[in-house]
Amino acid sequence: MRKFLPILILAILGCSFPVQLISGTPTQTPAPTLPPVPTPTPLAPPEPGTEQNPLIFALSPSPRSSADAVAAAETVAAFIESHTGYRLVTVAPSSEKVLVDALNKGNAHIAMLTPFGYLLARKDNSVTVILSSLREGKAFYGAQFIVNREGEFTSYFDAERGENTAEAIVALKQFREKKPCWSDVTSPSGYVIPLGLLTQSQVQVKDAAFLEGQLNVVRAVYADDICDFGATFIDARELPSLEADYPDVMDKVKVIWRVPEVIPYDNISISNSLPIEMRRVIQRAFIDLMLTPDGKAAIQTVYGMDEIQIAEDAMYDNFAAYVKASGLDLADLIE
Repeated sequence: MRKFLPILILAILGCSFPVQLISGTPTQTPAPTLPPVPTPTPLAPPEPGTEQNPLIFALSPSPRSSADAVAAAETVAAFIESHTGYRLVTVAPSSEKVLVDALNKGNAHIAMLTPFGYLLARKDNSVTVILSSLREGKAFYGAQFIVNREGEFTSYFDAERGENTAEAIVALKQFREKKPCWSDVTSPSGYVIPLGLLTQSQVQVKDAAFLEGQLNVVRAVYADDICDFGATFIDARELPSLEADYPDVMDKVKVIWRVPEVIPYDNISISNSLPIEMRRVIQRAFIDLMLTPDGKAAIQTVYGMDEIQIAEDAMYDNFAAYVKASGLDLADLIE
């Protein structure tokens, strides 16, 4: 089993040089002084990725990592070691907050981060994103505002063309002083991004109902007795359990407006404490790892990623703008 190596702190003590006074007038003989002691040259820290200073590879944050996840992490670490020559140790952070703090302090070097976790870490310039997860070939997903079709709202979404027919500021102003149903307080598509868009559009809403799941948001809008509108990912109305319970859900729950696909999936990031060339080598190793059946299975077990692509920080700009507009604290959006 791989394990952490302790961090050594060297305290360097220096000595001042003595001063001898010379005069033609007899004076009291000064006390003898000791010869100067050379200040020791500080020892350079071991190079990162060596046996003395290994890279710290973090599993997905979890209060208790499964044996399968630990074994898969060992497979990933062993592959990276063999393809880069860098020494790795694996750790299991208990939460994403702990992980972001470790990245900031240099106590983690390779990690998976949620979009919110990445934005928080990059505020301190702690990390650089190298790879992002894909789902069905896409790096982003969107959100939608939904209402009960029996309500008083006008739809600004053309379902046949899959396009909005008006700007957000026009479509969303009808929600002013209306009550929303949100999924949960950390949901990008079911709360944070829709709230940011409403705030950008200067739409003040009533106190919301948080329903602990996007399935429940659709059900509440369908029932039309809890809130005036809701928000979900695209398209939560098509969830199999909804179709079974509410066969007319696609007709009774209509889309008012769709948020562009700006929400990224989880990513793999590397500590900025590592040299750029080292980050590139590790990025290449992950790509090569995903080309092998065993490696792909290991990444899926460790990070839940079936596909990855090379990522850049700029891909988070639109997402970050909506999150900022929401007025929510990033630290409250990760667990």
